[in-house]
Amino acid sequence: MMMRIAFLWILIIAASLALEANGDATKKYTAMYVFGDSLTDAGNNKYFIDSKAKADYLPYGIDFSGGPTGRFSNGKILVDFIAEMVGLPLLPSYADVVAKGDSILFGVNYASAGSGILRDTGYLFVRVIPFEEQINNLRKTVGQLRVQLHGNEVSRYLANALVFVDMGANDYLNNYFRAKYYLSSHIYNLEQFADLLANLYRKHILEIQRLGLRKFLILEASPIGCNPIRVHNMKCNATLNHAIAMFNTRLKSVVHDLRSNHPGSAFTYVPTSQLFQSLFDNAEAYGFKVKDSGCCGGREGSNGTKPMCFKNTVPCRNRNEYLFWDGAHPTEAGNRILAALIHNTTSFYL
Repeated sequence: MMMRIAFLWILIIAASLALEANGDATKKYTAMYVFGDSLTDAGNNKYFIDSKAKADYLPYGIDFSGGPTGRFSNGKILVDFIAEMVGLPLLPSYADVVAKGDSILFGVNYASAGSGILRDTGYLFVRVIPFEEQINNLRKTVGQLRVQLHGNEVSRYLANALVFVDMGANDYLNNYFRAKYYLSSHIYNLEQFADLLANLYRKHILEIQRLGLRKFLILEASPIGCNPIRVHNMKCNATLNHAIAMFNTRLKSVVHDLRSNHPGSAFTYVPTSQLFQSLFDNAEAYGFKVKDSGCCGGREGSNGTKPMCFKNTVPCRNRNEYLFWDGAHPTEAGNRILAALIHNTTSFYL
């Protein structure tokens, strides 16, 4: 089994290298628009003075060319690799002052650490940008594009842009399972809560579509029970992963319905939870020696990892051998492999 996985990984690396070598062949998309949370936030939250969910200090970004940009990793995050795969540059964060004029012509990143599908998710971080508000920011970008481009050109541009969406995990981590601060678990059982999230998700996707976008890459919520801060004796938290699985089952149905009812648009469903679970279970075959603790973040608790890296913490040296950077976010190496797995599993670039 391990040999087979290693062989598959060689094939994945080969496919990824082929993409990089033939970048022009993959340039089907005019731009990419990113909606998500800390797994995809490229720096939006760092512009909020009062936000407690930001990574704008070392050792975050220690291996990134721009240093600590607000990415929750030591280097590149998942969407950075996806952008490269489709021939696009790194995307500016919406809140960045450079996100205007020509700089937005290849896309914009609206993701916000701590945010979720529900407006009140993550409010304990003081300032985050929920899914609904991220879409409002897209509306403003579209308005800017209408000034920069002309008539049908705008329509063609938007219709050939890629929409990347990865939302939902925080609605459990920073809402439902924090009953001391949120009412959701007192109002809904797990099935009802998953239905609520899926219905809102569908509504928001259709709002994006009405703005003229037609190509969607929709990721499952990740298996949050496998984050180091929740792993015990090398085993993921089954309760958390079960809840996420409920949501993902409904999300898959949402995507199926969208495909059926909107044939003029393309909706690609990415089984991220399954892919990451496989990566976690077979981490050694992918070159990772450590999967149950982060490269930085302290040595407290049963799993030895804290949720975030403290400012100026000295991280591990062998960062490519760690699947996780801190207690909840992958290393650049982990993000690179996950991007390759997504590329190898889906056909979003065709």
